[in-house]
Amino acid sequence: CGDRDVEDVVQETLLAIHLKRHTWRTAEPIGPWVGAIARNKLIDVLRRRGRRAELPMDDELEATLAADADESGVSLDVERVLSALAGRQRDIVRLVSIEGHSARAAAERLGMSEGALRVALHRCLRALAARLKDER
Repeated sequence: CGDRDVEDVVQETLLAIHLKRHTWRTAEPIGPWVGAIARNKLIDVLRRRGRRAELPMDDELEATLAADADESGVSLDVERVLSALAGRQRDIVRLVSIEGHSARAAAERLGMSEGALRVALHRCLRALAARLKDER
């Protein structure tokens, strides 16, 4: 990434934080929430440039985020949300969105084509978003 890309990621991240501030639960740590937004904005910029994003995460940071998630009950909330999906749908979302596997790796693991997995993932996430919107 060049300096311009870095500035774009920062600006897009700050804007997203501002626009989505109502989604942060004040009882939960803010670090994982902001980190997820920043990571997604970085991936968006890299995709626009036509590159595949591989973001290394050092063990200490990963452990800290996992501990924060466990302490705040985020893990339980994720499991509650995922329980709304059927088994294969739940596996797709877990592999790609939570565990961070590529669409290709997840498709191979589940014995389906990459295209079919992407379509299924999109449908699953859309269904989850609708359900969460209804709950709020």
